[in-house]
Formats: sequence, C-alpha cells, structure tokens
Amino acid sequence: MLEAVLFDWGDTLMQWTWDPALLPVGHAAALRALGREPSPALVDRLEEAYLARLRREGTLVEIDYPALVREALAEAGVGAVGDDELARFLEAEHEAWEPARMLASTTHALLESLRGRGLRLGLVSNAVDPPWLLHRDLERYGVAERIDAAVFSSEVGWRKPHPAIFERALSDLGVEPAAALFVGDSLANDVGGARAVGMRTCQALWFTADEEDGAPEPDFRAFTQMDVLSAVERLR
Repeated sequence: MLEAVLFDWGDTLMQWTWDPALLPVGHAAALRALGREPSPALVDRLEEAYLARLRREGTLVEIDYPALVREALAEAGVGAVGDDELARFLEAEHEAWEPARMLASTTHALLESLRGRGLRLGLVSNAVDPPWLLHRDLERYGVAERIDAAVFSSEVGWRKPHPAIFERALSDLGVEPAAALFVGDSLANDVGGARAVGMRTCQALWFTADEEDGAPEPDFRAFTQMDVLSAVERLR
C-alpha cells in the first residue's frame, strides 16, 4: 500500500540552472554584506579557494560549506569572520543565485493532488548551502506548507545515493521504504539510492533526461509532473 511520495528538489520540483556568470555576482554581493568592496582579484581568489572542492565528484560525504567559506575568506585576505558575518556572507551569496532557481509551474498542483489522496509527502535533496537557507527557500516557494518533511544533505552529512539521507526522510515521515515512491531526475542518485533502501522509483524527465550508461532503471518514468499521478494510481 502506497503511503508516501518523496521528491528530489533541483530539476524535479524546481529547475536549477548552473550559471557561471553568477559566481562573481554572488561573491561580490557576499563581500559587500561584510562591508568590503570586492575587487576582481579578490573574487577570483575566492573562486580558486573552494570552487574546485565544490565540484569534486565521487564522494558521498557532504562538505561543510560554511567552514569551507570561512577558510576561503581567510585565504583570500579577508581575515577571520565571526558567525554573524559568515551568516551574512552565505545569505547574500545564496540570494544572488535566485535567478538560477525556478519553481515548476505545476509543483503546487501536484503536491496538493497527492495530499488530497491522503499521501504523506517528503523532499530529499543534495545541497551544500546551510539548512536554514534551504528550508527558507521551501517556505518562500510555498512548498514547505505542502509537504510533511524535508531533508538536505547539508544537515545529514551524507549525499544521495547514500542510504542515510533517504532513511532520515522516511523516519521523519513515519513510513517504511516499501510504502514509499521516490521521484527524481538522477538515475544514480535518486533512482539508484531510493531503490537501494527499498523504495519504488519514478524518474522525473520534465527538466532533464538523465541517460547514464549502466544506471539503474526506474519503475516508472514521468515526462510531466502530473504524470507522477499515474504512477501513484498504479501503485495504489
């Protein structure tokens, strides 16, 4: 019996577009939040200090992004920053990336349709930003009020497809893996990770079409958000 549906965040409920042009914009805004006028050399130094580590693949342990930023600021010559200053930096940088995030037009309708069927709803996402910023995003986009639990890798310490992040979300929802469907765009992280803990899976194809060779096959494929309802009805 299906009791819950869990979703990925980026490129599933929300479209995330990587834009390298926003890197200097974000760093400049963050430095101004510290009362420091940025220079191109300083922004470049910040990017060199941690961009490579952010892009490093193949590890399931989530990086401590705030600590990494604090280290990068020191390396870039900004000096030691207190907790309040670090929070201002992270918030300003996060806000500068707002153009890269766009909620799907039918996200609210999908979530409300699923809740109307008596299902519990959750969100599981890989994200390095501090949890307080990410949960605030969910409130801003009207998602928090429509789901029952949200778990980000930055608060668990493990990235998908590690089982810990899925198990945390299932525990928060109070459902067993066999009674849950996971919906996400990534075959390795979402489909593979969710299947490994015992969930049924649905690949989200409305923003991206992940076709990685040798990746796990989903139980269902959804070409639009509302196609998820068809998968749900089949499982019910």
